[in-house]
Amino acid sequence: MTRGDGRLNHDILPGETGPQDSCGVFGVWAPGEEVGKLTYYGLYALQHRGQESAGIATSDGERVLVYKDMGLVSQVFDETALGSLTGHLAIGHTRYSTTGASKWENAQPTLGGTAHHTIALAHNGNLINTSELRGLLSARHVDGFGTAGGELRRGNTTDTAIVTSLLGSRAEDVSLEEAAMEQLPLVKGAFCFVFMDEHTLYAARDPQGVRPLVIGRLERGWVVASETAALDIVGASYVREVEPGELVVVDEQGLRTRRFAEPEPKGCVFEYVYLARPDTTIAGRGVYEARVDMGRELARQHPVEADMVMPSPESGTPAAIGYAEESGIPYGQGLVKNAYVGRTFIAPSQTIRQLGIRLKLNPLRDVIKGKRLIVVDDSIVRGNTQRALVRMLREAGAAEVHVRISSPPVRWPCFYGIDFASRAELIATGIDVEGVRRSVGADSLGYISEDGMIAATHQPREQLCTACFSGTYPLGVPDDQAVVLDPAHA
Repeated sequence: MTRGDGRLNHDILPGETGPQDSCGVFGVWAPGEEVGKLTYYGLYALQHRGQESAGIATSDGERVLVYKDMGLVSQVFDETALGSLTGHLAIGHTRYSTTGASKWENAQPTLGGTAHHTIALAHNGNLINTSELRGLLSARHVDGFGTAGGELRRGNTTDTAIVTSLLGSRAEDVSLEEAAMEQLPLVKGAFCFVFMDEHTLYAARDPQGVRPLVIGRLERGWVVASETAALDIVGASYVREVEPGELVVVDEQGLRTRRFAEPEPKGCVFEYVYLARPDTTIAGRGVYEARVDMGRELARQHPVEADMVMPSPESGTPAAIGYAEESGIPYGQGLVKNAYVGRTFIAPSQTIRQLGIRLKLNPLRDVIKGKRLIVVDDSIVRGNTQRALVRMLREAGAAEVHVRISSPPVRWPCFYGIDFASRAELIATGIDVEGVRRSVGADSLGYISEDGMIAATHQPREQLCTACFSGTYPLGVPDDQAVVLDPAHA
């Protein structure tokens, strides 16, 4: 599939998928602007955070209209659809499923509300107390989910629909703002919510701030988005991050904030390693610069004599540049990527499928032949991609292939919004680095240390979540998942 920023290194084998973030969210309050189109472009900038479905909700002050479907942002919306999405505020969502199957019923934004008020909500993250929240809904409604159940009654199986129903189950004389202040402290896990009613835009971030969420200023309004890159594309100036445990409210009175929980920052370190766009800034640190520094540290920790440093296209590029700068070994491109092989390409025949990686990458044989190569990538998940890449480089004439990874071994699943392989599928589970090296067929393999990775983010260790590397889960895990963890890591 084509990622929003063109990165393909974890999707270069037919049927092989790498770590996927759950979603990207966007919201805008801007009377007089084409809020539907602004949201479309904001989602386009966030396409890398989810490629299964996309949706936009708008309000003109009297009614909320939602348009959503399966597919990429550019496939879901056209001029006709966007022309109908008018009003003064909008929210948008691009989805990759973590809870709930990949089907139309689970596309976002989700709808809920009462007979007199509508709520539309978009969510980035993953909750860990879904069963508890579902129990709260059952306790409030004799028939299960009542009128506030909305999409739950129509087959939506996501944690997002449950939160939407909770917020919509308020009494008629209770505002959505007050309902949010009551309900948000009950929600546990990783969440960035962007939601709206007919008149007001809201945004909220979990007390740990696991996923990024930022505020931007337009000439005639305000924007909230998962990444600063989405602010750039719509011409909004960066103001600040939504703080952990903060509710942001935007209406005709302007922007105001309220705190529903005390902050306990635990930002996801994998945003710096792979998930976020390189042109995004998180907690004051540019993601591109962080990745270059990871490459420099990788060169210091795992030097090797070689003729060329090359990336595994394309998210390995910044770290490869850093490795080359620190080592003094020339940087080069050993592979050419076909940018036009995307999500909808025709399924390959068996013969072509056996060629695998060549559907999307082709080696520059004259550059590779006889060379000792250092191949830099951001992570190894199952190992299939790296195994195929090493084989292809050897077939193209590489004398040696040394693999360097700008994150530690991924040994644990994520319950906070990233869909890794299961623990049984993670190549680093149960074997050491030498075992991984033999499996992928490299001449040598080196991972950056956890300390080195964290240092490159410029964030305090105690304010980062490293669960996928360390097995330490700062928010706990869902009750039904505790059995998969060693008691020491639960």
